[in-house]
Amino acid sequence: MLKTIISRTRGGEQSPPRKPFSKIAWSWLGAFIGIYLVSIISQITEVDLLKSMFLVGSFGASAVLIYGAPQAEFSQPRNLLGGHIISAIIGVTIQKYLALDITLLGALAVSLSIVAMHFTRTLHPPGGATALIAVIGSAEVHSTGYYFVLTPIAIGAVILLLIALVVNNLSSNPLRHYPKYWL
Repeated sequence: MLKTIISRTRGGEQSPPRKPFSKIAWSWLGAFIGIYLVSIISQITEVDLLKSMFLVGSFGASAVLIYGAPQAEFSQPRNLLGGHIISAIIGVTIQKYLALDITLLGALAVSLSIVAMHFTRTLHPPGGATALIAVIGSAEVHSTGYYFVLTPIAIGAVILLLIALVVNNLSSNPLRHYPKYWL
């Protein structure tokens, strides 16, 4: 068994070539505008970014997907929105109603979020981070309860999506158009 595992970890294929500069530039533009607007909205709604820096990481990972790989399954709107929102609900629920060790709560939040995202066809890897943030976040995050699902999660994901719809469709490259599907 160990021999099989080791043989499968060798890979065998070569790394794909670097993307063209135009794709890199579009990715940069979308990520910059999207994350900047999420940060501005956080300031307007008086959410202290320094107390919710993990959240910036969750949305940063989403930005990599929706601006850097807009054709990927994980990057589609249903995955972006559903993955974050479902995972936030699960994370808040676990943090709020289960009196267990935080390490167990975090593991439950992430693993149950993955299961829920699979069942709903909304798998979005940063959703796992969103669920974990709901559990390990600051007292300020915990005190917001289910409001955390609306803001910053749902509103932030919608902002990232709106920017992705504009930036990814400005390119003349037909492979850059976004989304591939909604439902």
